[in-house]
Amino acid sequence: MKSMWSSIWPPVVAVIFLLTVWQTAVWLFDIEPFILPPPSAIGLEAINGASGLMQHTLATLQLTLVGFTIGTATGLVLSLTLHIIPFLKTALYPLLILSQNVPTIALAPLLMIWFGFGMLPKVIVITLVCFFPVAVAALDGLARTDRTMMNYMQMTGATSWQIFSKLELPHALPSIFSGLRIAATYSVMGAVIGEWIGSDRGIGYYMLLQKSGYRTDRVFVAILVIVLLSLLMVALITWLEKKLIRWNQKA
Repeated sequence: MKSMWSSIWPPVVAVIFLLTVWQTAVWLFDIEPFILPPPSAIGLEAINGASGLMQHTLATLQLTLVGFTIGTATGLVLSLTLHIIPFLKTALYPLLILSQNVPTIALAPLLMIWFGFGMLPKVIVITLVCFFPVAVAALDGLARTDRTMMNYMQMTGATSWQIFSKLELPHALPSIFSGLRIAATYSVMGAVIGEWIGSDRGIGYYMLLQKSGYRTDRVFVAILVIVLLSLLMVALITWLEKKLIRWNQKA
């Protein structure tokens, strides 16, 4: 308990300090609320508008979970395929890296033109931002398998499936979960980008509405919700990791 508290209090103190500086600066320099509202006004708006914001939050969360599931599944299948077939890895891995040089927000309008304004283009956006960190992390984890143990299992007559299921996959799980944590934060960003391009609900849609009305305090509330959703996704992945990889936990 003491160890957990010692890791929590420094960022908490830092956040409180930054909020205090922010509140004081707005008051000292008499900054207009539509330019930079104080944290107190943002907190008050978050409380007053919680009921109206809830439906947008749930819509974004639903979209995030669907896209994250499909994106991570795509990344895992791709990484396993490239690992099993080395020729494909040599041919496609550079293309995998190059695919990340195209900004997702530049592809989003094309996806809306091709697939309309439904859920499909938004899920594709999230998939595009999620599959890469998962695929790269899984490939890296599989490549770092203990060669001594692999040679020993081969000498004892273990099949390819036994080597994969008993050695390679368990050894790669910590790396895979590192990729999943990165993808979890990207999934929320991808959902918001998809909602910016075309939607009638969600946090991204809510942000655009408030921007048009110069309600900067509500835009900050939306940003706070996005941060909380990202933290929720990361916490979920961390919890799953602790349940599945007990042998990797520090004493």
